[in-house]
Amino acid sequence: MTSHQNTQTMKPATAAKKLGVYLEATPAEFREGVVTRAELNALQADPPAWLRDLRREGPHPRPVVAAKLGVSIAGLRRGGIEEPLTTAQIDALKQERPEWLEREQAVQADVRKEAARVKQLHAERAARAESEERH
Repeated sequence: MTSHQNTQTMKPATAAKKLGVYLEATPAEFREGVVTRAELNALQADPPAWLRDLRREGPHPRPVVAAKLGVSIAGLRRGGIEEPLTTAQIDALKQERPEWLEREQAVQADVRKEAARVKQLHAERAARAESEERH
């Protein structure tokens, strides 16, 4: 009996998500095939020109747009942003600073502060519990 290793593959949509690019903007040969784990690793290690260009100029998928603007994906939707944006469009929004963007950035900042507060609280409780165990 011979053992053989199965090649792990993924759909192009999964690979695009892992690469942080908008699937519809990738080359047809990428969209129409399957991607092996080795191919994905190679794309990440030494991105071809099309991948470097997409990452630099876009269009970017919603998670990337949200991160570049400092808001949540839901905040993008509340701001009326439904489509992928290019880097130039993101930069223009940052310059314009529309009211919805400032509001959503403030919400995101509050969320991060609360997450940090909760993390600190958990760390203090864990330290207290550990200290009590020693005594």
